[in-house]
Amino acid sequence: MNFAEAPDGTELAWSEAGEGEPLLLIAGQATSMDGWGPTAKLLSRYFRVIRFDHRGIGRSGKGDADRYTTRLLAEDAAAVLEAAGTDLAHVYGHSMGGRIGQWLAIDHPQKVNTLILAATSGGKSPEPGTQPDKAAMEALVSGDVSRLEPLFFDAEWVCANPEATHVFFNSRASAWAKARHFKASREHDAWNELSAIKAPTLILHGTGDALTPLPNATLLREHIQGSVLVRVPGAGHGLHLDHPETLDWIRQFVARKAR
Repeated sequence: MNFAEAPDGTELAWSEAGEGEPLLLIAGQATSMDGWGPTAKLLSRYFRVIRFDHRGIGRSGKGDADRYTTRLLAEDAAAVLEAAGTDLAHVYGHSMGGRIGQWLAIDHPQKVNTLILAATSGGKSPEPGTQPDKAAMEALVSGDVSRLEPLFFDAEWVCANPEATHVFFNSRASAWAKARHFKASREHDAWNELSAIKAPTLILHGTGDALTPLPNATLLREHIQGSVLVRVPGAGHGLHLDHPETLDWIRQFVARKAR
């Protein structure tokens, strides 16, 4: 385990595995680096995979309350890349991690080779169909894993991967940190800045995502010039784990678009 120093001095735990071009994985809201589980392992066959715990999560320090915004969390991600000795990396963000990835590509364009955004959005939108399903949000707030599992993963995948499922839903985090992650994700708003993203961008989104409905991905595609949207039939919010075919699409995209 390694530690990077965030701009405010907070220690950020990070790890790496594999060889090849660097690929930074940015986890979702209140989820530790370990939550990438089998996805990180598969990607490490082809890339130097770098993962980290967000502040307040897992083995990272919690830092100051006012640093919990998606834009400032992107500064944490940049600090991890610096600690890893990486000037340029592919960036793969899931859910809130995708929101953070957007700011990383906007504020540190020189660091982002390609950008992969999974199950995410540019923020709240008045557009029809972009708001989460009410029952899905109630399940998310409840923290009840039995209610969350169907929103994220296919039932067959859960049965076949009990350990990965457990780790994903049981990241070490205090109620204090979880609340600030939730607030950071909810208040994200990058719509007016997304046109500044110049990194080739792949958007992956499940057609069955009730937490971040598909119209959010369509809007991202419209706002990020030259981006590519792949709709994953029937997938929910956790498609980065239970739909391994997405890894092939990522590899193909990176091979075509990387600097």
